[in-house]
Amino acid sequence: MTTPVTESVEPSTPTRSRKLLVIALAAVLGILVGFAGTQLWNRQPGDESAEAGFARDMSTHHAQAVEMAMFAYERAQLPELRSLGYDIALTQQAQIGMMSAWLAQWNLLPTGSQPRMTWMSDGAGLVGDDGLMPGMASPAELEKLKASTGRDFDVLFCQFMLRHHLGGIHMVDAVLAQSEAHEVVEMATAMKEGQQREVTLLKTLLTQLGAHPL
Repeated sequence: MTTPVTESVEPSTPTRSRKLLVIALAAVLGILVGFAGTQLWNRQPGDESAEAGFARDMSTHHAQAVEMAMFAYERAQLPELRSLGYDIALTQQAQIGMMSAWLAQWNLLPTGSQPRMTWMSDGAGLVGDDGLMPGMASPAELEKLKASTGRDFDVLFCQFMLRHHLGGIHMVDAVLAQSEAHEVVEMATAMKEGQQREVTLLKTLLTQLGAHPL
């Protein structure tokens, strides 16, 4: 038996603008915190290090999560999904800022000389033919999400974000197994804990919607 879905309430333009401003400020704060955090670790990671690879690849991974999360904030029917979308966008945009700050502090470019995911022992085999990292939605899937409405949107968002989080957690586990950098370990641990909580919520909401993970 499925629980009735509440009617969507479109956020007002001023409210949406204020929340988008908060997300932008979170990114700036993330950069400042990232610069401060790098002072706690003496070793400078190289261009091919696990720390640099993680910062680059997870930033790209996070960027798609932020994009999908903003769709949910604006369009989801379930209030829980609108709230979750806002939380994901705020948190992951701030983390992108922190990872960008690490790279700048390490005197490394945002893009490296190595292919994606090669910093992981099994990374090369995890990148799809389309270049997507674990859990990421394809361009066609993003278009399908954008075109959907109502319950269909809520189901697709839960399915795509659940898969996205599980892929991200695999990447987090990889850097935790390799890095001794305090700031990297600290944030990766926080990422994993936060995304595991969200995975539980997404599974619960899928059940409520009468749907299943992909």
